[in-house]
Amino acid sequence: MTDHIPSGGEKLSHAAQEYLIVIYKLGGADGQVPTSAIADRMQVQAPSVTGMLKKLAGMRVVTYSPYNGVGLTPAGRRAALEIIRHHRLLELYLNQVMGFGWDQVDEEAGKLEHVISEEFEERMSQALGNPTLDPHGDPIPSKDGQIREVMHTPLSDLAPGSRAVIRRVSDRSASMLKYLADIGFYPGVEVEVLDRAPFGGPQRVRSASGVHLIWTELGRQIFTEPLASAPSPGGPPGP
Repeated sequence: MTDHIPSGGEKLSHAAQEYLIVIYKLGGADGQVPTSAIADRMQVQAPSVTGMLKKLAGMRVVTYSPYNGVGLTPAGRRAALEIIRHHRLLELYLNQVMGFGWDQVDEEAGKLEHVISEEFEERMSQALGNPTLDPHGDPIPSKDGQIREVMHTPLSDLAPGSRAVIRRVSDRSASMLKYLADIGFYPGVEVEVLDRAPFGGPQRVRSASGVHLIWTELGRQIFTEPLASAPSPGGPPGP
C-alpha cells in the first residue's frame, strides 16, 4: 500500500510515516516516548516535532500529551509496521538480489519504502522465500502486521569466557557496518569473549576471522544469543 490511510480517511504523508516509524523504534508501540527523543533522532527542532505530533493525534494514529510524550494507537502501529516491512524486505532484496552491501541498503531502501505497491511487496517477499529477517538480523513484520521482537544481549555485556552467536547488529551507521563486514561480524557468526582490558578498555573477541578488539561503544551495537541455544554459525548476508 503506497499511502496508508488511517480511520479518519486522510492519507499519511511520507514525513508522517517517518514519525510513526521513529516513535515505534523508540518504544512508542508499548509506552510513551518523550518529544525530545524524537527531535534528537530525527534531528529536527522541538517546535516542528510538536506540530507534527498534534497533526498525527488528530488523525488518531498517536496519543499525545505535551508532558507525557507520545505513543502509537493500534492504527499508528499498523502503519509503522507496514513501512518497516517494506524497508526491511527492500534491504534484503537489494542485498541478496542486486548485490548492494549491507552498509548501503538502508539508504537505498529509504528512498523506495514509501512508494512500492502491495503487489510489489508481495512479489518481492515471495521471490526472497518469505523471509523473517533482514540483512542486519532485524525481524521483518508479517503481511498482517505481526512482528516477533526478540531480546538479545549486547556483546559489550558478555563476560570473559562467554561464547555466543551474533543475532543482530544496529544499522544506524553505514561506516560501522562496513567495519563489521571487514572483520566478518555478521548475524549467525560465533564469537568468544577472551578477556576485557581494565578501566573501560576493549574486549578481545575471537571469531572464525581472528581475534579482534571490540570497544564498548561498538559492542553495544552488536546483539548476541548464548551459544548453548544457538544453531551452527552463519556467514555474510551478501556482497
